[in-house]
Amino acid sequence: MMIKRIKKYIKNSINKISNIIFSHPIFKRKFDDIKLQNGLLFSQILESKLNSIKSLDEIDFKVFSQNNEDGILEFLIKTLKLKDLKFVEIGTQDYSESNTRYIYEKYNCDGLIIDNTSNLKEKISKLLDTWKGNLIIEENTVNKNNINSLLDKHSFNYELDIFSIDIDGIDYWILKELPPGISKILVAEYNPYFGPTLEITVPYSETFDRSNYHKSNLCWGMSLKALIKLMKIKDFEFIGSNSLRNNAFFVKREYLKVLAIEKVDTSNLKNFTNARYRENRDYNGKLMLTNPNKNIEVMKDCEVVNLETNKICTIKELISNNL
Repeated sequence: MMIKRIKKYIKNSINKISNIIFSHPIFKRKFDDIKLQNGLLFSQILESKLNSIKSLDEIDFKVFSQNNEDGILEFLIKTLKLKDLKFVEIGTQDYSESNTRYIYEKYNCDGLIIDNTSNLKEKISKLLDTWKGNLIIEENTVNKNNINSLLDKHSFNYELDIFSIDIDGIDYWILKELPPGISKILVAEYNPYFGPTLEITVPYSETFDRSNYHKSNLCWGMSLKALIKLMKIKDFEFIGSNSLRNNAFFVKREYLKVLAIEKVDTSNLKNFTNARYRENRDYNGKLMLTNPNKNIEVMKDCEVVNLETNKICTIKELISNNL
């Protein structure tokens, strides 16, 4: 009995010490340095393959992004020969995982990040040297009424190289307010579980929260078809997505001819909405880990905006009408 207690005590002590060490800012910085070096090696290898890459699926690579967006953005930066980079990213949380952090750390460029995470500046300053470059941090909640004024405020409303948005909610309505061709590259999150044919988004609400909107945590954002149609109006062409199938990549129409990748058939989006990750939750917020193919059935009572009619209806009604 005494031996078991000692073993348990030692195990708990080791866990506590490990947590202290691994969560220490110095350790995190050193570990991030290793990730950054891996990114630089990938970038060197990428240089020799730029003209042979036919699909974004060939260049997935993760440094600080959540789902391998770093590799795609590096490919586009190099292919389009972008210099003196200027970016905006909306929805970064504490910036430990984001689409633009690797870009900022590598190129020491101009960037504006916007998120409503509390004490955002303090948290980011623990992760990286914000003085290396010009990183502007705006702790704010973005909506369709303030997006352009926030960009104007910091002079990030023109000649952008990259614009990225991922807020798990009213992304469509914010993108709709942006001026055409605001950047050379645009990255936007979409909801793959809305499927390849529906042109829908969640209704606009400045207090939208995906967990509160529907118990499943699945009803948020916009369909890929809706996003592509909106971006086409904004002078952007869809060129593919990340491997997880939740972030779409666009380039300004005039830059499409520079890319050697194959043109995407936007009349058939099944290959870009076949996501396999499982985020369905129960009433208590616990992951259910159910089959992703059943997600549309789980969300059937969700109210969405049918952008073809501009009317609110349930997903069930839309699916029934399409049968």
